[in-house]
Amino acid sequence: MAQLYHLPLCPHSRFIRIALGEYGIEPELIEERTFERREGFLALNPAGLTPVLTDGANMAAVSGANVIAEYLDETRGLALEQHRLMPEDPAGRVEVRRLLEWFNLKFFAEVSQWLVHEKVTKRLMPPAQGGGAPDMELVRAARQNIRYHLRYIGWMLQSRNWLAGDRLTYADLAAAAHLSSVDFLGDVPWGEDEAAKHWYARVKSRPSFRAILNDRLPGMNPSPVYADLDF
Repeated sequence: MAQLYHLPLCPHSRFIRIALGEYGIEPELIEERTFERREGFLALNPAGLTPVLTDGANMAAVSGANVIAEYLDETRGLALEQHRLMPEDPAGRVEVRRLLEWFNLKFFAEVSQWLVHEKVTKRLMPPAQGGGAPDMELVRAARQNIRYHLRYIGWMLQSRNWLAGDRLTYADLAAAAHLSSVDFLGDVPWGEDEAAKHWYARVKSRPSFRAILNDRLPGMNPSPVYADLDF
């Protein structure tokens, strides 16, 4: 049975959880508080980051969202046929990879990393490791940055049915995963771009997204629209 080491609001972990759902794979979820630097987890991924996928006794751990996505495409992609999450043509694959880098690196560095860390992770960390109250300057900067990203999503959708082209790909799943983490916290200004909102509603309505929408954190309630498919 596949096992996924994750954190509930880690957007990279959520991307892989949604992707696994598209492949019809229900992994055993193992919550890993990466700041604890657990020895057993570091043996799987010396970088100490989630997500990490183990996929059977004969397969070494696969670490990192983009690497796991490529691994799943290589081992299961053909079985999805026309619903494959990576295009077959080189130009299409380049565009998906470009957008994976956009959301898993740029969006993360400018938005989701700070909102999740400041509003969630620091609540769990001991003060000696940097835990405590959120830095509201970082929170405000991330809230401002997300507006640009929503407008960019809307701009792409002016000429495309999905973010990377005419069909759903990893690009949509990664973007939606990051937005879902921020939406849990109530920090997505959905009035910024109507096209981006409607696109997210389409992704959010997919069966692969259901487990994400059921996520809850002790002492924290999600935003009122988080699990609402008609928001």
